[in-house]
Amino acid sequence: MAEIFVLAEEEILIAFGMIGIKGKSVVGRDDAIATFRGIVRDKACTLERGPVDLSDCKMLILSEDVSDMIGEELSEWQLSGAFPLIVEIPPLSGSPAQHTHLVDAVRKAIGIKIK
Repeated sequence: MAEIFVLAEEEILIAFGMIGIKGKSVVGRDDAIATFRGIVRDKACTLERGPVDLSDCKMLILSEDVSDMIGEELSEWQLSGAFPLIVEIPPLSGSPAQHTHLVDAVRKAIGIKIK
């Protein structure tokens, strides 16, 4: 069972694996959507070493490139308020300038600035 799971590029998975967090690398949009649906709906994911039970998964970490592939499916899930909680991290190539972070958008909308 895994409380935290990662969908990102292989190098990021290696880093998370060093602290005991499992994850999967996806190839292309179809694979990303199928894997995401399997995690949030079926609460399971199959890795090379076999299936992973994600019934107690509380947090799903996605690199921004993977979240961009999932698109609307991800937005619908985030608005549902269901677990797992989605956390986006920048890919190794860096975050695109046009990528708006939810926290930044909320801060701008309500007019607060935290230093």
